[in-house]
Parts: sequence; structure tokens; C-alpha cells
Amino acid sequence: MRVGAMRSRSKVAVAVALVLGSLSSGEVLAQAASEGSDQEDLRRQVQELQRQLQEVMSRLDAAERPAGAAAPGPAVVPAPGPAPAVVPGSAAAEGPAKKVVADSPVIHAGPLSLTFGGFAELATIYRNRDEVADVSSNFNTGIPYPNAAQYHLTDFRLSARQSRISLLTQGPQDGDVSAEAYLEMDFQSAAPTANSVESNSYNPRMRQYYATYNRKDWGFYFLAGQAFSLVTLENKGMNPRQERIPLVIDGQYVPGFSWTRNPQLRFVKSFGSDLALGVSLESPQAIVFNGPNPPLVTTVTSFPGGALFAPTTNYTVDIGPDVIAKLAWDPGYGHYELYGLGRAFRDRAGQRNHTSYGGGVGAGMILPFGPKVDFQVSGLAGSGIGRYGSAQLPDVTVKPDARLETISAYQALVGLIYRPTTAWTLYGYAGIENADREHFTAVVNGTTLGYGYGSPLYNNSGCLIEGSTLCAANTRRVEQATLGAWWKYYQGSLGYMQVGLQGAYTRRRSFEGIGGDPSTDMTVGMVSFRYYPYQK
Repeated sequence: MRVGAMRSRSKVAVAVALVLGSLSSGEVLAQAASEGSDQEDLRRQVQELQRQLQEVMSRLDAAERPAGAAAPGPAVVPAPGPAPAVVPGSAAAEGPAKKVVADSPVIHAGPLSLTFGGFAELATIYRNRDEVADVSSNFNTGIPYPNAAQYHLTDFRLSARQSRISLLTQGPQDGDVSAEAYLEMDFQSAAPTANSVESNSYNPRMRQYYATYNRKDWGFYFLAGQAFSLVTLENKGMNPRQERIPLVIDGQYVPGFSWTRNPQLRFVKSFGSDLALGVSLESPQAIVFNGPNPPLVTTVTSFPGGALFAPTTNYTVDIGPDVIAKLAWDPGYGHYELYGLGRAFRDRAGQRNHTSYGGGVGAGMILPFGPKVDFQVSGLAGSGIGRYGSAQLPDVTVKPDARLETISAYQALVGLIYRPTTAWTLYGYAGIENADREHFTAVVNGTTLGYGYGSPLYNNSGCLIEGSTLCAANTRRVEQATLGAWWKYYQGSLGYMQVGLQGAYTRRRSFEGIGGDPSTDMTVGMVSFRYYPYQK
């Protein structure tokens, strides 16, 4: 007979003895009372017998466990990572309400805890100017001028591509050390348009995928992978999955909102509960404006994509990462941030490499006006910062001698969020992105030509004439005002369902050139139906 079987039978025997002992103890005490015996003494004897039987069973159970196995005890949920663990893909990441992991189903796989998130969405999209775009708008070059036929056409679309899948994997707490990995995906990508500029959109579209190493005793965490840039405004502290994402339906958010989602190495140190300092080394790419006139010498600023890149997209060849240093302060009322951004740009002209530098300073804050209203404001100003704005204005332009010159710019966003009930969230945003002129002239064959960005020598005379090709119209400013609401019409054991409505007006203004400084605009209405099956 096997030892395991013998131990199992021994445990059964001991269990039966315990049950019989418990059942008989009442009868023994009752009989002792009727016979005038010392009831208290008998009670002590019965309790001692039960104790001995339980001890024997515990020893048998310990002998049956493999060597080194821990004694059974209450289930322990692994400690969260550096952030209060927001449900992946929930409205806490991009939506009107916040949820924590405890509200979502957690699957335990060995020592790991797996938390699923995301939502299914059907979005309806109406634009009064045809951008031939999905749920993510093009706030800059996509808004046509009257010379294009698309200016005179409206566009209606249905899309489910913003539907999202996410998974948070948390390891067990090892003293003061913990680790986690987070994956978030949607379906907003197309292979020919994939690029590394702002949202790193490849097939399948990996929105975020990163891991963190956390030291509670040091107040420190390290992040490696693809995540929202450290320039992104956060709700509190400096933790992943706490970004203050606009609540809009539009997948490109709002002009004036500063962000990217790109590969990075991030180091964050907390000083108590109210102060955090972080540094991030993030993947670089540049938006280069070449201009209509070729430079006087041969230049190379970018190359078509090669191995594992989109061959239809040009990629700049960069000298090093974008560097961001950020300070976050939570004094008890509100949240405040200050950060600096450093960038480097490289080109090859006249058989020599050239490097130019840019960067900026950004700040943001969130102020609660009572329990139902939040006000937020954020901004970034500097040179060569275009890629960090939702409107995607250029970072650099090409001079006549083929070297790169950074473009001065600023981005700003204000927002107001009102939650009158737990079911309703109302929001409004106003944003702006502005670029300065960086223009040059050169005489070629006796003719003065314009170079750079926003040159007054560029021809805008045909921008208002349908069919004309005389429309340079370099964007000077993009402005938007948007209003919207989310209604959570069901919340229960099936998760929750909500419907959203958004209306936005965007104006695109150009630099003055030959023929004037034309402007154009676009009105967008969106309705979203979302189901969050993983949250209550």
C-alpha cells in the first residue's frame, strides 16, 4: 500500500474521531450532571482529547506536503505595482469613472494574478469635411481647404476599431519588491501608415506593453516598455495607468493635449506621499517639413522604412533618445506637475552630419472644485516639440543649406469635468497648438525663393478655389472646443454599459503667403456605445 494512501486513510480516521468526540462530548457532560459528577473536570478532559486529535491531524497534513511547501493559510493577493491598480482599459484610463482591480475579476495562475480589462465599442462618426479618417481625426493636414473636393463633402462612418483588450499581470510580493506587466491593445492601425511618431501604431496595434520593478522600501520604480510619455498629465503622483486622458471619443484626443505612447526607460523616486521625481528616456522621431523648394545642396533627413518598419513611411535617423525630467506634487489639494524636455535632431547635408537641439518646458495641474467638479490645465512650450501635440505640427524644417532648424511652438489645454451623479459625466475642453514662422530665402538663378516653415513667399492664392493646386497653406495654429457626456445606463453583475456623445469644432489657420492667410474648419459629432464586461 502506498504511503500517500495510508496517510489519507489516517487523516480520515482522525477526522471521524474528532467528529465523534465533538458529538459525544455533550452526551458525556449531560450524563455526568445526572450522576452528580464534576462536570467542569469532565469538560476539561473532553477539550484536551479534542486538542490532541487536532494536533495529530495537523502533523499528518504537514507530513503529506512536499518538502519546502508553505503551510496553508488565507489567500494573499499580490501587492499592486507603483500605481493604485487601475483596471486596464477601463474608464479610469480613458473614461468618466475610476475603478480598481478589486472591482474586476482576478484569475490566479500559480503565483501570478491576472486582471483582464478593456471594452467593446461601436462608434458613429460624422464630419462636415471629409477626412477619409476613422475614429481618430487628423487635426492638421487632414482638414481640407476649399480647393479640395473633400472640403465640400460630408463623411459618415461606423467603427469598432477603438475596442480595447488589456491584461495586467502582477507577481507576488517578495518583501519590499514587486513586479508587474501591463498589455493594452486596440485595432486602430493599418500597415502602410504605421509609424513611430506619436502613437507607435503597428499591426496589431500595441498601445502599451511595459513591465515595472518596484521597491516599496526605496519609494522607487523602474519601467521598461511602451507606455504613455512622461510629458502626459497624470491624475496623481507619477505612476503608469494614472494618466489624465481627455474623456473624448475621438482617438486623437484634443489639440493642445501633450502626449505620446512610445518605448521608454523610466526611473521614478517618491519622497513621501506628496512628491515624486522622474526621468524618462523615450524613443525619438521627428516631424520634418521640407518645403516646396529643394535645398541648395543634397540633404538626407529620413529614410523609407526597412526591416519590420512600414516601407511607405519615412523614418528620421536620430542620434539619441528624447529625455524628460518631471516633478509631481500632491500637497493635499490638487495635483501639480513641472517638467523639461530635451531633444536632438540629425541630418546629413554636403557630405557632413549636422545636429540641432530642441526641447521645452511643460506644466500642468488638476484642481477639484468640490466632490463633483474637476478643473485641469496643461501646456508645453519650446522648439522642436510638435510631435508631442495631438495636432502633430512639425518639429523642424529644412534651411536652404539643407540643415535642420527647430520650429518654436506651444501647446495648451484646459478642461472641466462635472459628475452630477454616478451615472453621468459631462466634460468640456478647449485646446490650442501654435507654431512660429521659421523661414529663409535664397536666390536661385536670379529668383528669390522661400524656404522653411511659413514662408511669406509660398503661394496660397488657390486655397479657396476648388480644383486649384496653388495652396501651400502651412498651418500656423489649430484650435478646438469640444463638449461631451457619458451616461452609464447599466451597472451590475454583467459589468457596465455606457453611451457617449461628443461634439467638436476645430479651426485650422495658416501663415500669410502670396494670396493671403486662408483658414478652414471642421465640425465633428461622435456617438459611442461601450460595454465594459470586466468591471462592476
